[in-house]
Amino acid sequence: MANEVVVTGMGMVSPVGNNINESWNNLINGNSGIDYIKSFDPDALETKIAGEIKNFDPIGIIGKKESRRMDRFSQLAMAASLEALESADLSIDSSNENRISVMITSGIGGIITLSEQMIVMQERGPSRISPFLVPMMLPDMASGQVSMSIGAKGPNFAVVSACASGGDSIGVASEFIKSGRADIVLAGGSEAAVCPIGIAGFNACHALSKNNDDPKGASRPFDVNRDGFVLGEGAAILVLESKESAESRNANILATLSGYGSSADANHITQPAPGGEGGVRAMNEAIKIADISPDQIDYINAHGTSTPLNDKFETMGMKTVFGDHAEKVSISSTKSMTGHLLGASGAIEAAISVKALNSDMIPPTINLNDPDPDCDLNYTANKSINKEINYVMSNSFGFGGHNCSLVFSKVN
Repeated sequence: MANEVVVTGMGMVSPVGNNINESWNNLINGNSGIDYIKSFDPDALETKIAGEIKNFDPIGIIGKKESRRMDRFSQLAMAASLEALESADLSIDSSNENRISVMITSGIGGIITLSEQMIVMQERGPSRISPFLVPMMLPDMASGQVSMSIGAKGPNFAVVSACASGGDSIGVASEFIKSGRADIVLAGGSEAAVCPIGIAGFNACHALSKNNDDPKGASRPFDVNRDGFVLGEGAAILVLESKESAESRNANILATLSGYGSSADANHITQPAPGGEGGVRAMNEAIKIADISPDQIDYINAHGTSTPLNDKFETMGMKTVFGDHAEKVSISSTKSMTGHLLGASGAIEAAISVKALNSDMIPPTINLNDPDPDCDLNYTANKSINKEINYVMSNSFGFGGHNCSLVFSKVN
């Protein structure tokens, strides 16, 4: 019989808060973390706004020497992981180190370090490139750095599926626990791509909002006036654990990870499959594995990117999966406040889903002032609501045709 997988700790660094409770409080109050870019001068770029983290001090968290050897995405992953460990009240020593794994992903990896070192090579020559360039830019390095820092010696790798990476990391980690290959996994994602080449690259493929005059109103999922996503940065880590392990150490169980579904569109490098067909299969699989019916889902944290095609096709997909229940289930896109954190978004939104489950509260989709007629479901416009929640779904879809759905359930 497969092991039951539970959540015993969470950590987060996001545009709306430097820890999970601060982030959650801002989300339920509808506070946006999006503003004009401050980490560099964006004047030459079409998009000048992003969801940046405020007042983040990596040196205070991991020390000067180690922080200098990590790209920002690894620094964020370290901060979120340490909070998650503390939240889980988890100690690692020789008695359990081989049974604890780290599976932290990034959709892009160390793009800030890479872009900075390209400038060094152009201006000062190849001999001045940092010897830490390669290890700092690798997408798996957040997972590796956390593993080394905390002494976790179980399986350690990064699952990369673009903007579905964070969700897939959590899903794959749960499979390792179910099969008995690990007792505990720190799983999630981290992303730090707010830099000139990151913004310019997404501008080049016409993905980003150019609503520079209204930063906090620019991310508007399911609104008829949406014009693209807003890039964000951050990290979220969930401590996943077999229920047997959690109970043996009297851990506080936050939720059960009941279902995980994944699929491929096999359609287009950036556009979703017509009708959200790939997402439909991922959602159906997650519901099937959770052993529930679609009408038992109380809340869906939608992928909801604020792009024209995603929001329309995700709406169509949810109608296909949920039928008449699609009109009743509460849905929201918290990307309206955080922006799109790419490979970290699925992890951020999984953590938000667990907080919603624990709080019986649905965070809003802000800036939904003029709903798109093609997006006509209950998207919790502009104000959070209280509602009894027993099952939540979190959707993540990525460039390359990757689709991921997670189902979390309340602990009885």
